[in-house]
Amino acid sequence: MLSLTPSHIIQYLYCPRFTFFEYVLAIPQYEEKNYKVMRGRELHDQRLEQNKNYLRKRVGAVDKHLDQYLTNPLIRGRIDEVLVLADGTLAPLDYKFAVYENKIYETYRTQLYCYAWLIEENFGKEVNRGFLVYTRSQNKLVEVPILPEHKAEVKAAAEDIFRIIDKNFYPKATKYKARCLNCTYRNICVQ
Repeated sequence: MLSLTPSHIIQYLYCPRFTFFEYVLAIPQYEEKNYKVMRGRELHDQRLEQNKNYLRKRVGAVDKHLDQYLTNPLIRGRIDEVLVLADGTLAPLDYKFAVYENKIYETYRTQLYCYAWLIEENFGKEVNRGFLVYTRSQNKLVEVPILPEHKAEVKAAAEDIFRIIDKNFYPKATKYKARCLNCTYRNICVQ
């Protein structure tokens, strides 16, 4: 059985037809690995090594688990750090090879929501916030609230993805047509 990643959820939320073309019709995206992706992976490994003993006490961390690969029946993911907070909750922390521009991209939020879902199911503790570290902005730390409806949204998206795959269902395209301009599948997608 297919196990989804946060990237699958992000693609589905961007446009549900990604799922249909990639998993029902088995048409790969053939996206080239770009510099930022490759550099991000390098940085991820460096940060794990450098920050082994660093504890973010300013945000209430009393312990942490590094490089956690977590699964549940629908999704899987590797979380840079799972922070154990003084209030008894846990929080995902993710390093981004990016510059902080006074906004948090929806893709970053969605990834944290997926991680929150995984942490709650694997650790049995509540997650109500997450953190992003923007490495190209002097490691700026940004807190992201995580509400129950955020976790419910990613769970519903995962269930919808499996419904598309299991039933060979051709979903509606995104309502944001500007997204279609640079889409890998734009030449075969029937609007």
